[in-house]
Amino acid sequence: MEAFSVLVAQASDPDDLKNIEAAAGAGMAYGLAAIGPGIGIGYIVGKSVEAMARQPEAAGMVRTTMFLGIAFTEALALIGFVVFILLKFA
Repeated sequence: MEAFSVLVAQASDPDDLKNIEAAAGAGMAYGLAAIGPGIGIGYIVGKSVEAMARQPEAAGMVRTTMFLGIAFTEALALIGFVVFILLKFA
């Protein structure tokens, strides 16, 4: 946070200040967007391990479903990253 305040203090041009604020806002937005998929993936893996422990004979099917759920949940984080890139460089 101290580095951010140093950058803001050194920015004498209003355009520089606008770029710094835009980068900080976009970074914070992506950070918040990554929290949801992180929690979701943790929940999916935890429940899958629990299901495999209860029914070891269904471990293959549960594992396949778990990886599909992880892929779909991770897609949300990737969409957030693409939006971050579009906002930063558009």
